[in-house]
Amino acid sequence: MKEEQSNSSLSCGGCGVSLQTESPELPGYVPQAALEREPIICQRCFRIKHYNEAASVAVDQDDFLRLLGAIGGTSSLVVHIVDLYDFEGSLISGLSRFVGNNPVLLVVNKIDLLPKSLNTNRVRNWVQQQAKALGLRPVDVVLCSAKRNIGFERVIEALDYHRKGRDVYVVGATNVGKSTLINRLISDYSDMEQELTTSRYPGTTLDAIRIPLDDGKAIIDTPGIVYTSRLTEVVPRSFLGALLPDKPIKPLVYQLNDGQTLFIGSIVRFDFVKGKRQSFTLYLSNALNIHRTKLERADELYQEHKGELLGAPSEEELASVPEWTRHSLQVAKGSKQDVFVSGLGWISVNSTQGAQLDVYAPKGVKVMLRPSLV
Repeated sequence: MKEEQSNSSLSCGGCGVSLQTESPELPGYVPQAALEREPIICQRCFRIKHYNEAASVAVDQDDFLRLLGAIGGTSSLVVHIVDLYDFEGSLISGLSRFVGNNPVLLVVNKIDLLPKSLNTNRVRNWVQQQAKALGLRPVDVVLCSAKRNIGFERVIEALDYHRKGRDVYVVGATNVGKSTLINRLISDYSDMEQELTTSRYPGTTLDAIRIPLDDGKAIIDTPGIVYTSRLTEVVPRSFLGALLPDKPIKPLVYQLNDGQTLFIGSIVRFDFVKGKRQSFTLYLSNALNIHRTKLERADELYQEHKGELLGAPSEEELASVPEWTRHSLQVAKGSKQDVFVSGLGWISVNSTQGAQLDVYAPKGVKVMLRPSLV
């Protein structure tokens, strides 16, 4: 049948990727009805060409690393977009190894989610220190909110200064706001009267999209990498609205004695196992339900009330979520630390008296201690 053959043999006339009609979130998606058009282009190219709007697509880690490796053979500026709310979960570890001598501009998105009282210079210094500790030495760090149009003029200034007439590769994990930022760059930079051109990389069928610039160079929009170590990738999609904040976070402060537990919805559990009475500040979506109880009752309470008293996800939805893994964390005396849970946010340990903590999160989700952001 002609239609079945077309799905597997046709390539996008814009970016060259193999076309498919099953999964809108993956590269090459085209609605079935669009297969009759000439030329046939994927939905992502169609939206860029006709609406100056890029759609976000995702690839697995192996494909993404092959894509990054090809950038090392070019002379380009690499713009790495990360989510401030999920910094360690969205930073591409080892990026410098893949992109060779090309400079990396680190654009930190979603600054609008932080409490307005936070000093942005302090946040920027913290980002630089954390990036360095994680092996990335960017030529510049820019804080912005693509959604709220905060700091975008600074992004443009930094891009102009560091590009030096080269192509620009935009890389990032899924859900960091990459497509929103790309759309702003398209409207500021690109002459979309030109046709989209193909950028094929050896060793993979994955293609990036070249968005032509007025000087003959291009912004290359790469698919987002999926990190399964982020809570956002393992919870039901119906729960994402509660999990991901869309307005400034209102920190929640809890005074806890050791032997007390906080349930964060029915998805994460925080135990204060041992230490002097102290306060902990939760920087999480305010749509999440927080429930405090005694540690000795925590197991029983969870079994009896998950998905109900403890909040979403529902018990039925939890069946598709990996079982909890316990992470035992020791906060040293004299240190100010955050307990970071990728995709959820973080909990600041406000005292410097030290604490023994256990955090339960779905298996595979990144849980770690880090220097305090606030």
